[in-house]
Amino acid sequence: MLPRPLLIGLVILVVLSLIPPTIIIYMRTAKTDRPRIHLIPDMDNQPKFKAQHANPMFADGRSMRMPVAGTVARGDLRTDHNYFEGKVGETWTEDFPIHVDLAVIKRGQERFGIYCTPCHGVDGRGQGVVSVRADSLQEGTWVPPTNLHDDVIQERPNGHLFNTITHGIRNMPAYGDQIEPKDRWAIIAYVRALQRSQKAGIEDVPPEQRATLK
Repeated sequence: MLPRPLLIGLVILVVLSLIPPTIIIYMRTAKTDRPRIHLIPDMDNQPKFKAQHANPMFADGRSMRMPVAGTVARGDLRTDHNYFEGKVGETWTEDFPIHVDLAVIKRGQERFGIYCTPCHGVDGRGQGVVSVRADSLQEGTWVPPTNLHDDVIQERPNGHLFNTITHGIRNMPAYGDQIEPKDRWAIIAYVRALQRSQKAGIEDVPPEQRATLK
């Protein structure tokens, strides 16, 4: 049996040892407007102006500054209007400003599946899941997506299709901010391959593969 004074001392020590973890748990869960105590502040707190805050340094009092007029991001000058706008002068380009090979077409197929299939469908005929669902609701406000195999679409220059993807058309939204220019051209390359597949004849099949067709 421990002496009474020693027992009391041990109890006091145990109680005192519980105070720090109790305070830590409380401080980690409590909400307060006061900043936490930083023993080593590093650079956590420093004088700066945050977005949407006032800044008396400028005449308009705004912290966020507009880009200097005429400046562009490095590597984003975009002087190649054929590549970035789909135009040669004021005419829509008929060709591709990039080299089109199987890898580009497969990339276009992937991007088409992500951005275009929901409305235009896997086959491009406008029967994607979004369109089918909208038709089933019969709300009268849905404008069906264009059938990419229509003659009017097949006859449009590649630059026109590039512009449509970039800026949208009618109810179709713009995808210029989501799809890089090279991927837009890749999508068009895949669309052209998709269109050709629906009108292909036996003469379009390599001779060595014709025997495998039924």
